[in-house]
Amino acid sequence: MQDDPIPTIRFPDGTDVRALGQGTWNMGENPSDAKREVESLRAGLDLGMTLIDTAEMYADGGAEKIVGDAIRGRRDDVFLVSKVYPWNASRKGTIEACERSLSRMGTDRLDLYLLHWRGDHSLGETVEAFEALKVAGKIGAWGVSNFDTEDMEELLAVPSGGNVAANQVLYNLSRRGIEFDLLPWCQQRNIPVMAYSPIEQGRILHNPELIRIGKANQATPAQVALAFLLERDGVIVIPKTANAARAAENRDAVSLDITDEDWAALDAAFPPPARKKPLAML
Repeated sequence: MQDDPIPTIRFPDGTDVRALGQGTWNMGENPSDAKREVESLRAGLDLGMTLIDTAEMYADGGAEKIVGDAIRGRRDDVFLVSKVYPWNASRKGTIEACERSLSRMGTDRLDLYLLHWRGDHSLGETVEAFEALKVAGKIGAWGVSNFDTEDMEELLAVPSGGNVAANQVLYNLSRRGIEFDLLPWCQQRNIPVMAYSPIEQGRILHNPELIRIGKANQATPAQVALAFLLERDGVIVIPKTANAARAAENRDAVSLDITDEDWAALDAAFPPPARKKPLAML
């Protein structure tokens, strides 16, 4: 495959971000895996996958420590994303949680800070904290995760809610529900969608049609699944791997040139939604 450049997605503030990044869910859980996890993230950075997504939830801060090790000495090369627990998302709690995340990663700022999912604290209170963190230079932008269309509309109605910069949701070939309403809604407003678990944690890779299309394109099923998402306007894909060779495979998905016939075959194997569905979560 040719080494095509990774496409970019433009955030509402004009920042261009690589559409293929790196996830860290399940990293930081086993000290014996730490070296391999750090090396994989660094390999991904070397390949241009400069967005790294993490959260205070992942391994109770352990993943953020892995990220901190991976970006040491090259922070300016990275678009860094983390998330706040919903029960920490009061005005005071959000700011304190952000400080803890920054400390674990050894940095003075996040590029994007997300509310991990909705909780009991009001959206207005959380947004107020996000805006204060922006003014303080602790974060560049803020967004949300696991928000459906109705949640997004409610968010836009609170003061400064229109500053939302992204929505991170479960999206892959087997989880296409957002294509019915949420994805078009975000696309119309130029709010990037971040697709987590883009290969459904490996569960879709045994699909016969995905395997066939991969072989026809001299690619792996995972690369085809990633290429499907990279074709969507305004979508950032964040596969997780702790294997440097797999990171290189993920990078090569950018260069896949899949035929219209194979796209149609994927639609037949993984039908797009015909009606509104509840937002899927893992």
